[in-house]
Amino acid sequence: MNSPIPPELTEALQTEARLRKSPNVRPRDAATLILIDRSGAAPRVLLGRRHTGHKFMPGKFVFPGGRIEACDRQMSIAGPLDAIVEEKLNVGAKRPSPAFARALALAAIRETFEETGLALGVKDHGPPGAAPDGAWARFAATGVFPALDSLDFIARAITPPRRPKRFDTRFFVADAALIAHRTPDVVHAEAELVELVWTPLEEATKLDMPIITRVVLAELAAAAQSGMSRFRARPFYHERHKRWVREEL
Repeated sequence: MNSPIPPELTEALQTEARLRKSPNVRPRDAATLILIDRSGAAPRVLLGRRHTGHKFMPGKFVFPGGRIEACDRQMSIAGPLDAIVEEKLNVGAKRPSPAFARALALAAIRETFEETGLALGVKDHGPPGAAPDGAWARFAATGVFPALDSLDFIARAITPPRRPKRFDTRFFVADAALIAHRTPDVVHAEAELVELVWTPLEEATKLDMPIITRVVLAELAAAAQSGMSRFRARPFYHERHKRWVREEL
């Protein structure tokens, strides 16, 4: 099912889609995570500012995230994805499976940990027994067991063709109460993210951010206003015939 893109976003999306300076590459499956802090009077979302030396989105405020790695398919979990979330994540996937949806969610958690030092999950299970080497081993060392049952799926978006990097990204959302450990000094002047900010959802779009980040924030606000039903349709943004399309999954 197709739905119209909000008019205020159409022109910006089309402008970004015309920036075709690179050879075309196949988009890689990726995941990102929006953390919401509801402890105050107004909900706040976590955004990180990327290092200005990066070729991809330098200096922009983004949600932590990145592509799926092989280790994400090997990591154990404390709680599975909600069945409806899993189903929505697999709609339109090239090789849909429970394992694919699970790997997407784990990639979002791992990337958040690597970029911010925040480990999402539970501690009452004890640490995972056999975590893959690398980032997941460091995650397990915090004593946190990743849990997917509290994650929701907000939107999917594919980077337009002929961009330096292309991702087929699924945007997840989780409550900040799921943060079970905070590793200090991960964010600094030479890191991938040089700054973290918790900003009210209504004010987040005032930051310098990619257009798709702004679009997903608008989708999150709309979903929150309508009650975040787990059965709702999820938006899917991609380009068709050099024009952005918003479909519903």
